[in-house]
Amino acid sequence: MQKKDLRLHYKNLRQGLSVEEIEDKSLAIANRLLTMDIWNNIYFHLFLTMEEQREVHTDFILNILAGKDKEVIVSRSDFETRRMIHSLLTDNTRLVISQYGIPEPVDGIEVPSDKMDVVFIPLLAFDAKGQRVGYGKGFYDRFLSECKPNVIKIGLSFFEVTEKLIDTNDTDVPLDYCVTPEKVYSFI
Repeated sequence: MQKKDLRLHYKNLRQGLSVEEIEDKSLAIANRLLTMDIWNNIYFHLFLTMEEQREVHTDFILNILAGKDKEVIVSRSDFETRRMIHSLLTDNTRLVISQYGIPEPVDGIEVPSDKMDVVFIPLLAFDAKGQRVGYGKGFYDRFLSECKPNVIKIGLSFFEVTEKLIDTNDTDVPLDYCVTPEKVYSFI
């Protein structure tokens, strides 16, 4: 199925979720993550929730990572180069909301892409082969292609797998897992 059609469909589904549903589903996703065999890793890249996009609330995951004393990396997006610049999240990291509604670090200790062990990925939809539909700018595909080959790529979705296969191109990087409120899907 065409990404643009899936993008529109799943954005509309997200808009139909209440604040309570988003919170409940986000907590369920965080709890499912606790069942995964990923916690022996050190460097975890986490996206910070864009409220207006009604994304998975990652504050629950952030609390888990802090409780397990993991290194958390967050990014800011450079829309000119379509690349992400990664920073270690510390108590001193100052975050601002970008013009695109993305919470981003202003400064901090820069971390190279190939340092990541686990990357949590925002998405709108995913299929049975681990292909995903994001917002269409390619930021995560570029970022993931710069990561070490064994980085663990975990999508987070409010919705279950789409029955239709997603159209792909050569630059698409598939997921290893996708976690929903109901299930952990594995594609490896």
